[in-house]
Amino acid sequence: MNQNKIAIVVLNWNGKKDTLECLESIRKIDYQNFDVIVVDNGSRDDSVKAIEKEFPEVNVLETGDNLGYAGGNNYGIRYAIRNGADYILLLNNDIIVESQLLNSFIQAAHRVPRWGILAAKIFYFSHPNKIWYAGARRIKKTANFMHLGKGCIDNGKDFNTLTETDYACGCALFLRSSLLQKIGLFDERFFLTYEETDLSYRARAYGYKCFLVPEAKVWHKISVSFGGEHSPLFIYFLTRNSLLWAEIHLSLSERIRLYYHTLKEFFYCICPPKPSFPNFHLRLSDMRYYFKIYKDDLIHKYTDPVRRAKVWAITDYILRKFGDCSNAVRSLG
Repeated sequence: MNQNKIAIVVLNWNGKKDTLECLESIRKIDYQNFDVIVVDNGSRDDSVKAIEKEFPEVNVLETGDNLGYAGGNNYGIRYAIRNGADYILLLNNDIIVESQLLNSFIQAAHRVPRWGILAAKIFYFSHPNKIWYAGARRIKKTANFMHLGKGCIDNGKDFNTLTETDYACGCALFLRSSLLQKIGLFDERFFLTYEETDLSYRARAYGYKCFLVPEAKVWHKISVSFGGEHSPLFIYFLTRNSLLWAEIHLSLSERIRLYYHTLKEFFYCICPPKPSFPNFHLRLSDMRYYFKIYKDDLIHKYTDPVRRAKVWAITDYILRKFGDCSNAVRSLG
């Protein structure tokens, strides 16, 4: 089994501390035949110098610009394929791996017929026994997915079997080089989020399956580069890219239903709130009080960064603006 050559691709963007910790955990992997490739996505800190100094065995590739998750990983994947990798493991830089990770993936690869992409069981770094991802299922009639087991304490019984999943999470994603040569690399229009979902569904369209490998364990610091799962930047990419994913993979009737709900949300975000005056027989002082509440609601609605991010996302989707977001969106925080 250890004759299979594996390339581990780690994407870095101004994440020196997390990347160094990730690489330190990779050093402890109990597997002989693997290379580590760090793709630096145009970092402005001293990540590259620090990585080359502390991990001279690592291949560091510099893109010169922020190509996003999709473009940055494609850069590393092409390098790995040129250098003869049989398998590729994609890792977020804010991941800590378990020493048997590669052995677990290889063993699963020999057990499962017609597999396309394998996913690790992902735990919260801050709560090492709490599950963040143990497979995923699409929420019916939407373009959204739920992480199975999210928030559950790992008891060694539930979410502990090799199971088919609707998509393989890109935080720790294992696949054959030959599969990528067949179905293509990541779609760089996504830039961040939903690119691995798109890849998983393309693999499924070719008759391959995605599986959760529960023995393959990693710990995730959760969207450090976004500023958190609920940050405006994360919401922007999630909203815009879910629409793009739906356009590619859902049926016409499902898309129509999704677009209807999306437009309702869009108008909710841009229309002023409805006044909540109790009646029209109020004293002047009462009217001032309720007007102040209404004014505060109005200001909050139009300055709320998450709502503004959603408006930008839907607008950019309609205008076919994909790839990276604008500076206006990044300024939302």
